[in-house]
Amino acid sequence: MKILVTGGAGFIGSNVADAFIAEGEDVVIVDDLSSGKKENINSKSKFYQMDIRDAAVENIFRDEKIDVMYHHAAQMDVRRSVDDPKFDASVNVLGFLNLMEAGRKHGLKKVLFASTGGAIYGEQDYFPADENHPTRPLSPYGITKLVTEKYLFFYKEVYGIDHIVLRYANIYGPRQSPHGEAGVVAIFTSKMLKGEQPVINGEGKQTRDYTFVGDVVRANVSALKYSGSNIFNIGTGIETDVNQLFHHLKNLTGSSCKEEHAPAKAGEQMRSVISSKKIYEALGWQPTVKLEDGLKQTVEFFKLKVKN
Repeated sequence: MKILVTGGAGFIGSNVADAFIAEGEDVVIVDDLSSGKKENINSKSKFYQMDIRDAAVENIFRDEKIDVMYHHAAQMDVRRSVDDPKFDASVNVLGFLNLMEAGRKHGLKKVLFASTGGAIYGEQDYFPADENHPTRPLSPYGITKLVTEKYLFFYKEVYGIDHIVLRYANIYGPRQSPHGEAGVVAIFTSKMLKGEQPVINGEGKQTRDYTFVGDVVRANVSALKYSGSNIFNIGTGIETDVNQLFHHLKNLTGSSCKEEHAPAKAGEQMRSVISSKKIYEALGWQPTVKLEDGLKQTVEFFKLKVKN
């Protein structure tokens, strides 16, 4: 099977690409390296450095004869999406459509899409949110993910291209970038190891569903074998607030930094936690890595990065 991994030099995309290759799949990676890193690219894959909005992506589908597209390339910074919604949409919607139009012309059969369970539901009516929860995204980023899901339904109905939507919780782990606004675990860990002061926005009582990247990788491998189209949450169903996360990481890094707070960010969601019962019933997937264990692996990864 020939799999195209968009964003395959990035945090989650590269980990998933490695897993597909380990499963014996033929992997092609597209990444413009705007946030991804060349060092993350598996040497057994074929790599194209390209923006997904580039018309030349059609050549990849034509020449490589792609069966499945794992679509992870995205503008993923929620706050940037608020500041510049046009740019967010150009990457997350128009870039996706560019890929799909190329794919449908050249035999694409299935799409695995990295959506968001953290941003797509908005302020939740109940906890944890399942896939039937109303979708009320509070950011352009969340809106573009929802729009992409709707387009996938269109391509299924009109062109017969199957899709699996994986709505991720707040994913963390090795290879996550500590730069920008995305990835509080990576940001805090990097600063603590460098002796710098991390800052908690607001009171730090906002909660997220922190899910280890290794568990996410297993979900993607399972979804690859799923027949038909569906939407699945990928999360732990456990809420952890930022203050708790800060103290976990402080202990693991041995940092002497203090708990320092800054003004809350406008429009930041207060609680986010999702249920993955549906994918457990369909595919037998469930998270296996406890937060403390996942954070320990993440800190060890960043310790090596800081040394080098």
